[in-house]
Amino acid sequence: MIDLRSDTVTLPTPEMRQAIARAELGDDVYGEDPSVNRLEAMAASMMGKEAAILVPSGTMGNLAAMLTHCARGTKAIVGSQSHTNLYEAGGASALGGIVLTAVANTDDGEIDTHELARELGTPADDHFAQPSLVVIENTHNRCGGAPIKLSHTAEVAAAARRRKIPLHLDGARIFNAAIALETTPKEIASHAETVSFCLSKGLGCPVGSLLCGSREFIARAHRTRKVLGGGMRQAGIIAAAGIVALTTMVDRLAEDHQNARALAQGFALVAGLNVRAVANRTNMVVFDVDGDADASRRFAAAMKERGVLISPREATSFRAVTHNGISRADVDRAVAAAAQAAGEVFGD
Repeated sequence: MIDLRSDTVTLPTPEMRQAIARAELGDDVYGEDPSVNRLEAMAASMMGKEAAILVPSGTMGNLAAMLTHCARGTKAIVGSQSHTNLYEAGGASALGGIVLTAVANTDDGEIDTHELARELGTPADDHFAQPSLVVIENTHNRCGGAPIKLSHTAEVAAAARRRKIPLHLDGARIFNAAIALETTPKEIASHAETVSFCLSKGLGCPVGSLLCGSREFIARAHRTRKVLGGGMRQAGIIAAAGIVALTTMVDRLAEDHQNARALAQGFALVAGLNVRAVANRTNMVVFDVDGDADASRRFAAAMKERGVLISPREATSFRAVTHNGISRADVDRAVAAAAQAAGEVFGD
């Protein structure tokens, strides 16, 4: 089965499995797991931050950041199409009393700076929830995996800084962004006070994310993690895979980008499929299909019958994601399957 639903379906590499088996372990809640300590130091250095904390998931990383940054009753300004706004179950509001205030995302994943300025300009009046954090995402999942230009990140950071408000970067796929922008994760993260990134997507780990920031912030985030139930004990078995990921899996993400470009080009030639353009493609291909929701479901079923899994987005659109384990031959098979499925569903 060629699984293009997400890069979260990756399996740990043989080297990761070996590292897990021989990992040095301790109790991380006591700060005594050497593998966790090594991974956190590596992550902080790669992001240009003083410290880092290992958490089970990207959702917890973002949630811990928001709960640590924001007081109850204040607002976190997020993109309307962002992961924090749409896919994290409203956790910041449910658990932290934080008002998630959405500003529009453009098609390329940037946030509307005019709307941002309006929200940052909320009067210091007892009637209004006061802004306490701005959150941006890079790469942007809902916007075709687009990498966000450094100039835009700098502009958003400057606007927040003028109001003395921190910027958190949801960098779940920051390494994909760095490769696409021909820069470093440290440069991307330099504009943000805090940054989170995932080990369990394109980097291929079975579990884990890192939240990075100042030593003082991460010290406070340790308590937040504990409140959320994220304090883990011999977490070195997770960290060991993360260390392998950061040392062996980053550069190979470029292969995923090449395969995604080939997939997009192939799908674009299939009658009935309409690939959404992305100026700088990473590892995602979003495409619309002709017809209604029923035709869309039949297309997905026809793809599955031919050994290809894709992820539904809206009623008549899908996402396909390349990742470790998806070869160029798999891409060619997926395109051939799409042509056959489309002919079956959309043909005369």
